[in-house]
This record gives sequence, structure tokens and C-alpha cells, in this order.
Amino acid sequence: MTTPAYLKSGDKVAIVSTARKVSEAEMTPAVELLKQWGIETAFGKNLFNQLNQFAGTDEDRTQDFQDALNDPSVKAILFARGGYGTVRIIDKIDWSAFKINPKWLIGFSDVTVTHSHVQKNFGIETLHAPMAFNLPKSTNEVKQKLRQALFGEKLQYEISENIFSDINRPGECTGELVGGNLSILYSLLGSSSSIDTNGKILFLEDLDEYLYHIDRMMMALKRAGKLYKLAGLIVGGMNDMKDNKVRFNKTAEEIISEAVSEYNYPLLFGFPAGHVRNNMPLIFGRKVNLKVVEDSSLSFS
Repeated sequence: MTTPAYLKSGDKVAIVSTARKVSEAEMTPAVELLKQWGIETAFGKNLFNQLNQFAGTDEDRTQDFQDALNDPSVKAILFARGGYGTVRIIDKIDWSAFKINPKWLIGFSDVTVTHSHVQKNFGIETLHAPMAFNLPKSTNEVKQKLRQALFGEKLQYEISENIFSDINRPGECTGELVGGNLSILYSLLGSSSSIDTNGKILFLEDLDEYLYHIDRMMMALKRAGKLYKLAGLIVGGMNDMKDNKVRFNKTAEEIISEAVSEYNYPLLFGFPAGHVRNNMPLIFGRKVNLKVVEDSSLSFS
């Protein structure tokens, strides 16, 4: 795996949206935070365009992302917001400059499309972390950890008093960390952006899904061979799940646990990442060590 250059004071970060529309007022707090870190920001020229739910047309969003990838003065790209739309433009991007001059791509949720595409095709590390829209609402610890990740300081997480200790599967493993939003990973199956999970540690999170949809998606990943050769599995936030009148009657965590019950790798639930305020940064593509014990840990090499 290739690691993009870490940031230093005075560097420039571009803010672009490959998905949902945003306003300048929504971006200002993130700009102010980055300024405190000594980081200059630049908006994509189409960032505040609007077309229904999107930040402009597919062409607008493609151009902003492409310009940021091609600009050698831009050292990282912070995505503005998730929602939906990245999959509509991912195949329009020319990655030639990015492969020669990798830079940090920062986001989560719908940005899972980009994470997965880059992991599968280019072997370049990316950063699963809050976006410009979410970052100001994040905890101080999240902001501190994001700065550490971007400036090249070592990341390590300790997870104690886990409420899912009864369904965690103890063990220790090492492997590259991949994954993201379960719904997005499911939607990418069979495409050129579908990640290779063999020997990897897979991270999953999701929001606002029917419980039987979670079961459907886990069955699809399983049938596609994405689960049986994992080194380990980490599950983050599974928030605001819904059930039908005729109940599925299992939690998202129970559904996932059941889907991988025949495998023996370590399994950790309740990791603080995903659609939660405490959305801790994760370096995808980086080799990590996962220990699932009473006081579990995740450390990045």
C-alpha cells in the first residue's frame, strides 16, 4: 500500500462534494477548524451549485473532484458531505495524476464508493473520517485523532466497557483495514469498485436501514465470498434501524453475528466509527492489529 504525504502547516486542502448539496454556511466551521491547524482550504468552483439533492450536475461534481486530484498544490481532499451521488461519477474520473501524486481522500458514508474504488484499483491509503459537514459537530477527541492521522502521528484505539461483549468473538489478528458503509459496499458488488477482502480486516457501519435489509446485504456479501476469508471483522455504528409491522426481531448486530457465525476470526462490535458523533478516523489500506478481549484495541502500523 502507498501512503500519501502527511500534511504540514501551510498545506492546502480542497473541499469538494461528489454527492449532496451544501451551503457556504455549512462549510465555514470546518474551514475555521482547519485554519486553527495551520491548513489553508480551497472550495471546488462548483461546490455550491445545486441540482435537486445534488451539489450540481454530475459534470459539475466530476470537474471539482478531478481538479482537486490534478492540482499539485492540493495535499488532501476533504469531501463536503455524503448522501448519494458518488457512484454516478466514479467512472468519469481520470486517476492518472492521483496515482503519481497520491493525496489523502477524507470522508465516509457515500464516500465509501471512493474508498473502495481506490483500495481495489490503486492500493493507496484513504481516510474514513468525518466530512466538512460533520466535522464541526464531532467530539474533540475525533478532531484530535483526525489531526493526528493527517499529520502522521500514530493512531491507536482502546475499547473498554463494550456493551456487545456477549457477542464479540475474542482473538487477535493483523491485516489491512478495508470497508465502510454496508449499503454502499453491497451496491458495489460485481463492479470494478468492489473491494478484495481476502486476508483483510473488514469494517462495517450503517444508518437508517430496515433490519431485513441488513440481513439481505450480509447474505449478499457472504454469497459473493467477501466474508469467509477475512482476518477479522469490526462493526461500528448501526444506528436508527427500522423494523416492519411483522418484525424481523433481531438487532443489526445479531444479524451480522449470525451471518459470520461459522467463521473463526476475531469479531468486534461497537467500534466508535460511522454515523455517530464519535466517528473516529480509520486509515483504510493500512495494516492494523486488532485485539478483541475484555479491553479491546485497534492499532495502526
